[in-house]
Amino acid sequence: MRSMTAYAYKEFSDDKIKVSVEIKCYNSRFLDLYVHVPHWLSPLESRIRGYISSSFARGKVDLNVRVKEENTPVSVLINENAALAYKKAIRELAKDLGIKEEPGLALILGFEGVLEIENDRDIEKYWPFIERVLADAVEQAEAERVREGKHTEEDILSHIALLEESVKSIGSHLPGLEASIKENLRLRFAEFFGDKIDDNRILAETAVLLMKYGISEELSRLSSHLSEFRLEIKNNASPGKKLDFLSQEINREINTIGSKTPIIEVSRAVVEMKNALENIREQLRNVE
Repeated sequence: MRSMTAYAYKEFSDDKIKVSVEIKCYNSRFLDLYVHVPHWLSPLESRIRGYISSSFARGKVDLNVRVKEENTPVSVLINENAALAYKKAIRELAKDLGIKEEPGLALILGFEGVLEIENDRDIEKYWPFIERVLADAVEQAEAERVREGKHTEEDILSHIALLEESVKSIGSHLPGLEASIKENLRLRFAEFFGDKIDDNRILAETAVLLMKYGISEELSRLSSHLSEFRLEIKNNASPGKKLDFLSQEINREINTIGSKTPIIEVSRAVVEMKNALENIREQLRNVE
């Protein structure tokens, strides 16, 4: 079991380049990737996304890649058309204002679009550096997610154990439920009919009431869901979605038991089970 929250930061540097990767992970029902790279590294973004997608099943992942390079090769291009257009516009404005002044080179160079700077970079040469640091950052985030997930798993299993004990406790009251129904019916029949009690009638009425108040099927399904819950944690590396569904089914059975039982001890157990399940569902919000 892994948590969906984590933080990682890794970097590599030598005398020519420095590459850093920062990963922030948050809770989310689905996998949401937010990749931030320098604009000139945009061709590598899809490759980075693919790498992250293979490591995270769900959650919000915010990834930042930064690259600093010494002596970056650049080319300076002059847009002559833009420079001439600016010069012409300034001359016309000076003429209209009655000012005899020629626009200087420094003034024209300051206008947007006259000088264009391009970095002469081979994008592919940066990928080995980025991949190396990215792998280290993912490994760090994974270790943190596993560590936190272990604590979460232990807490969830402790509540599952409480639910299982409650199921056993409730089950121990089932024989008494049938006896209690029979005895109450016998007393009521005795009030109305005295000694003329029809045992077959009592058995028939008992069967009807057991259909109404019996919880054997609910307990059986609840036990099955709890067993499946444990197996899912054991066998599935990313069980979050399945456990969410099982929690809903467990909640349904607990509510049904609570609404059908007339036994006070069972009602108390149901309250404890609801509290345990709420704690489980709260923890599952952070499980991948």
